[in-house]
Amino acid sequence: MSAFPKDFLWGAATAAYQVEGAHDADGKGPSIWDVFSHLPGTTYQGTNGDVAVDHYHRFREDVALMAEMGMKSYRFSISWPRLLPQGRGQVNEAGVAFYSDLIDALLEHGIEPMITLYHWDLPQALQDEGGWEARATTEAFEAYARLCYERYGDRVKLWSTFNETICFIGFGYITGGHPPGVQSPARAVQACHHVFVAHAKAVAAFRTSGIDGKIGFVNVLQTNTPLSQSPEDLAACQLADGIFTHWLYDPVLKGEYPAELLAQTQALWGVPQFAEGDRQLLRDNICDFIGLNYYKRETIAANHQESHLTINTTGEKGKGHQQGNEFGFKGLFKFVRNPNGVYTDWDWEIYPQGLTEGIMNIKARYGDIPIYITENGLGAKDPIIDGEVVDDDRIDYLNQHIGAIEDAIAQGADVRGYYPWSFIDLLSWLNGFQKQYGFVYVDHQKDLARQRKKSFFWYQKLIASNGAER
Repeated sequence: MSAFPKDFLWGAATAAYQVEGAHDADGKGPSIWDVFSHLPGTTYQGTNGDVAVDHYHRFREDVALMAEMGMKSYRFSISWPRLLPQGRGQVNEAGVAFYSDLIDALLEHGIEPMITLYHWDLPQALQDEGGWEARATTEAFEAYARLCYERYGDRVKLWSTFNETICFIGFGYITGGHPPGVQSPARAVQACHHVFVAHAKAVAAFRTSGIDGKIGFVNVLQTNTPLSQSPEDLAACQLADGIFTHWLYDPVLKGEYPAELLAQTQALWGVPQFAEGDRQLLRDNICDFIGLNYYKRETIAANHQESHLTINTTGEKGKGHQQGNEFGFKGLFKFVRNPNGVYTDWDWEIYPQGLTEGIMNIKARYGDIPIYITENGLGAKDPIIDGEVVDDDRIDYLNQHIGAIEDAIAQGADVRGYYPWSFIDLLSWLNGFQKQYGFVYVDHQKDLARQRKKSFFWYQKLIASNGAER
């Protein structure tokens, strides 16, 4: 007997830059990633998304595989510069048609589309004008969102504005490991504020669009655990929760920043600076749902070595366990390896119960907000045995985390869908193709041929049983 609701959306997710390819096809303009990934030394072995897995030309084949697997929903992002090559103004109708055809193909197979408007690929033309540091980018995003609502709103009911602010702002403006390659906490905070303003404007536009649907925001769900129960470690963990959760969730679910952190950032750096009406705009445009991307937990300890405030960061291409969705404040707390933890090849701790804990923490702080698990998955180098991609570790990982979702539902959480990352092996932003996540393998030596992995058939069976057979 399954504990999952009968209308639970079993899906999978991807992002435009990581799967589509066709980087300059049919009038598409360059994104910041198209430019950044071609700079020497920015990615693993110079890999880029020029071709990726060519989903742009092979989407019908891919949708057929989704249907074969039984997917109920597909979460994908739209490439802003594919629709608006300059970020605003002239519409590229060929780009609009691509997503329209994709949506139609999904619906023909009974697969509900979930659109993410922004998964990191800002039009380079807007970056040249200041990117997310420029207030004008919020207005351009609102216009882009309105275009998407106008063209796709008659068929798409589930929308999210942004994916993982902590990543594209943290890595883009603090570590410098992602575009635009800036290293400035003050600039990061102001850019982050503009993202929240853009989100609120897009939500306001959605509410007047007449679309029969819901709109939300997607954040990293980082469950933090103190290394010990010492007062210092407990305080460090509380601060980490404030920075990595409350700062990112409060503006979109409460319409305000956490007061103490806001006071601290403004005292330190004088940011964020608010334009007239910003606070009311945030308060008036709360999300209909929240998307949670969960991969791992972090163990937090007080940092006794330094007492001054600096930024301690490592990016996805770094070494050691601090690879991923985090940046921290040295002198206040630090991420440490859990001595009893189980870790992936990329040193991310596998901790399924952290998903249950994180979901329940969101419920406790924000009430009965509808939740979708919009990403969750295992990055690994999948073994091929006698021609079969035998990804047993992925099956085990997903199975444990689905159990964690079931536990959260049993405790009263309103979880409505699950979108493992990812449907297909895709381009990892900095790691190229050496890190696989998908249910479908892509052979880069044989014309990007698709191959169903062992997990493909496992997930097919699970979906058919609505989660009962795992």
